[in-house]
Amino acid sequence: MWLVATGTLLAGSWGLVRKPRPLVRWLVFLVVCLLYRLRLRGQGHIPARGPAVVVCNHVSFMDALVIGGASRRPLRFLMDKPIYDSPWLNWLFRLVGAIPVESERRDPGNIRRALEKVSRALAEGEVVMLFPEGRLTPDGEVQPFRRGLELILARDPVPVIPVGLSGLWGSWTSHHGGRALSKPPRRFRARVALYFGEPLAPHEASRPRVEARVRSLKAQADQWVERRSCAALSQR
Repeated sequence: MWLVATGTLLAGSWGLVRKPRPLVRWLVFLVVCLLYRLRLRGQGHIPARGPAVVVCNHVSFMDALVIGGASRRPLRFLMDKPIYDSPWLNWLFRLVGAIPVESERRDPGNIRRALEKVSRALAEGEVVMLFPEGRLTPDGEVQPFRRGLELILARDPVPVIPVGLSGLWGSWTSHHGGRALSKPPRRFRARVALYFGEPLAPHEASRPRVEARVRSLKAQADQWVERRSCAALSQR
């Protein structure tokens, strides 16, 4: 048994060194499923191979982990550079291939460099995820999309998969009731719904159309979360 256990540990360690991102994705998904009661729909809309861009509304600092863990393929995701540079988590962000983005005012040329990294990832057939709102929602609703998606598609016309996320507004990692991460956790095993929509061809993926699809998917996810929450309350 010790030989088998040792062999399994060595094999897992070797797999992590050779291809860390798939293994990290499964570990993240395991943690997410322990923390939340997760409802998934439409994961098959992410293509089995080839480049694509995944676009989702931005509710909390857990969003990228929830979406990245639930995706059928590892994702490269754009994130704020101050968070990327966290001394505690920078190693993890590097491991999963996160792409940091900073404002032009703070770091001139950063957006151009980030877009070049996105372009290289798509050219290599990877899937890139971004939050077009550019920030966490301050009120739980979808905020107007910025032009980052248009800049990406102008360079690399790839399919766009819209995603709607619900259930994380009200968590300590959201801006509900104050600044995110400034409050102690109050909920455990909250209901979270993540709905993937059908891919949009590049020529169909205008900013208004993608935003409308994300809003629609979020509304559908909201209905499931609210219905389940009401049912749970009625049983008490």
